[in-house]
Amino acid sequence: MSKTREFHFKPLNVGRWFLWGLFALLLFVAPRVWTSGLAQTMLTQMGIGIIACLAYNILLGQGGMLSFGHAVYSGIGAFLAIHALNRAGAGTLGLPVSLVPLVGGLAGLGCAALLGYVSTKKAGTPFAMITLGIGELVFALALMLPEFSGGEGGISSNRVIGPPVWGISFGPQIQVYYLVAVYCFICTAAMYALTRTPLGRMLNAVRDNPERVEFIGYNTHWVRFMAFAISGFFAGIAGGLGAINTEIVNGEVLHASRSGAYLLFTFLGGAMFFFGPIIGAVLMVICGVLLSELTKAWLLYLGLIFLFMVMYAPGGFASLILMNLRVAAFGKLGKIWTSYLALGGAALAALTGAAAMIEMVYHRQLNEALGPELRFLGATLNSAGVDAWFGAAWLMLVGIGLFELARRHYARQWGEIQEDIEKEIKRREAL
Repeated sequence: MSKTREFHFKPLNVGRWFLWGLFALLLFVAPRVWTSGLAQTMLTQMGIGIIACLAYNILLGQGGMLSFGHAVYSGIGAFLAIHALNRAGAGTLGLPVSLVPLVGGLAGLGCAALLGYVSTKKAGTPFAMITLGIGELVFALALMLPEFSGGEGGISSNRVIGPPVWGISFGPQIQVYYLVAVYCFICTAAMYALTRTPLGRMLNAVRDNPERVEFIGYNTHWVRFMAFAISGFFAGIAGGLGAINTEIVNGEVLHASRSGAYLLFTFLGGAMFFFGPIIGAVLMVICGVLLSELTKAWLLYLGLIFLFMVMYAPGGFASLILMNLRVAAFGKLGKIWTSYLALGGAALAALTGAAAMIEMVYHRQLNEALGPELRFLGATLNSAGVDAWFGAAWLMLVGIGLFELARRHYARQWGEIQEDIEKEIKRREAL
């Protein structure tokens, strides 16, 4: 008597399909909404940054590996990609421009496989120090090999190769953007799929409890090494796309400041959540392009924001979003929105006062020859007068005091709301 074979299908996850469809739609319509050259350039850089930060988060968020040298793999990918682009332009390499980023990905993979075996033998602080040393070593070595890196001037190229195919020459910025958008969507989907695989789950286990992983028979070194190699591959793709976008690559792509930017903005976005690095990449481009144009003290402001996030929101912006979505799902957000207004107003007052003093200090140090007066938020401040300094300091101190009062009231409200939510969850489970 033959047995009947039964098949079971998981229900369709409509929410997940909706989010991925929304992500694809956003990538498609973004340059149609923001049509200026600056906006399209920033959107292109955001797409590249999303791939780079998500690749870095395979190490930091998924594997708990703090790397200070991840720019090595995106940088090597950029150099190999621009060499491939130059050879394709010279006719010695039959490769279309659209596949050049894969050359960068393979270069990043090879470099990560070569250097990652040694790096991933250790975890925690030793791993961080090893990656920092390797990053500085590769940066110094690149400058010593001008045939490979082009020296201080770098290597330039031309992404327009041969006749256009279907009207696509990659000359206009919008065509480069859509190339980046396609890679961004595919790479994001692939890295998300990695988190659902046994390797991704085991990587989380190595992050949380490596001793238990070793006890059940897994080699934690090989788990970390495979994750490191995969991360290097996607970082190399980001570097290859960056080479096509800028048409020049120099030693800065290997510098420790690039690795620091990946770390900083991945943390700000939310390293423990998959979409956190996407938020961080957007912030990275906004700070690097817009904020740096507004003020010379932008790095100081960025440091203050980082300090603020470490103190009050160590989970990054992603954690803030998800916590409030949970509160909204239980219909409790209306009880706390006034506290958010109070916190925002007090923080804005404190930031305005602190920013006024910072701008006056920078003006006196860098622009003293232009006179003591400067424009700040539409107002004229006299950096040589006592009134401006007193007013800025008073505004900052009052803002800090009001922020602390609002924060304590918010903390009490938040605790009460969480208790109500837990009671509601228990009530639903009892039904």
